[in-house]
Amino acid sequence: MFDFVHERKRVVQVVLALIILPFALWGLDSYQNSGDVGVMATVNGTKIGQAEFEDALTQQRRRMQELAGDQFDPALFDRPEIKHSVLEGLVAQHLLLANAKDAGLTVSDEQIAQIIAGVGAFQKDGRFDKQTYEAALRAQGMTPSLFEYRVRQDILNRQLTDAYARNGFAADTTADTLIRLNEQQRTVSITTLGLGDFLKKAVVADSDVQKYYEQNPQQFEMPERAQVEYVVFSADALADKINPTDAEVKRYYDEHLGEFSTQEQRQASHILISTATQAGEAEKLAARKQAEQLLAEVKAAPAKFAALAKEHSQDLGSAANGGDLGMFGRGMMVKPFDDAVFSMQVGQISDLVQTDFGYHIIKVTAVKPAKAQPLKEVSALIEQRLRAQQAADKFAELAERFNDTVYEQSDSLKPAAELVGAKVVSGQWLSRDQQPGEMWTANVLEAVFSEDAVKNQRNTAAVEVKPNTLLAARVTTHQPASVRPYAEVASGIRKLLQHQVALRAAEEQGKQMLAAMQAGEKNKLLWKTALQLSRSQRSDLDPALLHQIFLTDTSKLPTYIGVLDAKSGYVIARIDAVKDVDSIDPAKRERYTQQMRQVTGEALLSAYLAEAKSGAEISLKAFADDSSK
Repeated sequence: MFDFVHERKRVVQVVLALIILPFALWGLDSYQNSGDVGVMATVNGTKIGQAEFEDALTQQRRRMQELAGDQFDPALFDRPEIKHSVLEGLVAQHLLLANAKDAGLTVSDEQIAQIIAGVGAFQKDGRFDKQTYEAALRAQGMTPSLFEYRVRQDILNRQLTDAYARNGFAADTTADTLIRLNEQQRTVSITTLGLGDFLKKAVVADSDVQKYYEQNPQQFEMPERAQVEYVVFSADALADKINPTDAEVKRYYDEHLGEFSTQEQRQASHILISTATQAGEAEKLAARKQAEQLLAEVKAAPAKFAALAKEHSQDLGSAANGGDLGMFGRGMMVKPFDDAVFSMQVGQISDLVQTDFGYHIIKVTAVKPAKAQPLKEVSALIEQRLRAQQAADKFAELAERFNDTVYEQSDSLKPAAELVGAKVVSGQWLSRDQQPGEMWTANVLEAVFSEDAVKNQRNTAAVEVKPNTLLAARVTTHQPASVRPYAEVASGIRKLLQHQVALRAAEEQGKQMLAAMQAGEKNKLLWKTALQLSRSQRSDLDPALLHQIFLTDTSKLPTYIGVLDAKSGYVIARIDAVKDVDSIDPAKRERYTQQMRQVTGEALLSAYLAEAKSGAEISLKAFADDSSK
């Protein structure tokens, strides 16, 4: 009964990590029952509301921030194409879910409970822990009901999509062909007509340099720049100055004692006589009769419980251990089983307990009482929580005043900095076209280069650069966009044009030499040590050259090819020998076919999704600058 659990643990871990493949997996039915207000899309009449869309956008933003780290730009999610992509993902999710239900696919509550109980992130001391489970979900901004809903939806979808993605096809003959192509070796020698001598002879007229400058002004533009001073106000900075008192720590401990206590756990063994979900009455009756006979044996000889479990229990996961299920907390098992275990005494043997898995005979073998962690063990954690809590409260209290001060005393950042105990930092240069960063976000750059900030040198508004962090800036020096003077760039232009002249000369001479070698003429070129190349191995050679090497007909050897390399010059390759694969290892063939099945399976799934969308009635809200429907 545990096979389904083990196969689906990864699904829960994927959902918890907020990974979206290849579509979003967000939404509760309540999102769809808000009428026509804020409808973002419809799928065969099912509405996707604003709340569901915003939730998906927020979760995708979190995921991208975790992946990108300091390089993450929040403004990315203001772009219409990103919003449209997230909405398309929701549409695919709803469409797949509807198709899965139409196909009769289901996931029972018991299966969900067993799956979640088996996830390491929700366990303590190797066992499911309800408080750990709820705390992990709170950290992701989710409730158990929402999380369990999402797990169910994702498993339903995967049951459908796996039917395509895991059933790709691959013929052995195709795999053999790929192996022979990928692992064929070609013996190649390389020589290069370097640019050195050609550069010495390259002549560029002053008029050509001037003409290039005049025809390509965009290459010499200096972007608009501004030097700013700024002040950052954050809850983190406030937290560094907060020291909770012992009394506050003790009060928090007393008020949240449940968070610092382990729940009661029980150890139990069981004998299971299983029944199939769709079993008929006759099968159920036979299973019950067998279970009753075993129960009578156990009652008559309690000491034989483990031996009887090994011999008769149909739960293969525990039978080998005499039916032992280890320690577990309340709520980990399905309800009838859970209720029985937590109503029994140590050593007591239950009557028959029926669940969706069949008939159980249960014996409670140990009880581990609930236990609270001592205050001294958790005081550091409590101090951290209080510090963050008080800092957030203080930040909320001061944020509006900080905003007002920045705005009302717009000729200086000093009053706002003094209000929150921060420092004014000066001397930072910013460019209008620079890549946004963690602190200098797109919104901050837009505020800095606004007309009011530049012309009047007034404080920018306080901009939220990340949660509980505000930044306000003031322009102290401004440099408008300009074109660099000809005198500054003439030397660089001349070198660029000389390089182009040298490249053309090298290519012309190289092609002449290549033609002569292809015609059979001898050459006195200096060839580098021969290389053994194959398509499956990485090489430092230019990709364009490699492509030509394996594209060239090798029926007559040696054969020659030439490629112009913009950096080094004209490269000539001589192919001296070709070695084909003698025999194909069956294990290697299997690896290739597995990869091919994966590729073709993904193609099947993609085709299925495209067909499902083409046959559905779908409408999408258009975002700004996005006319797609």
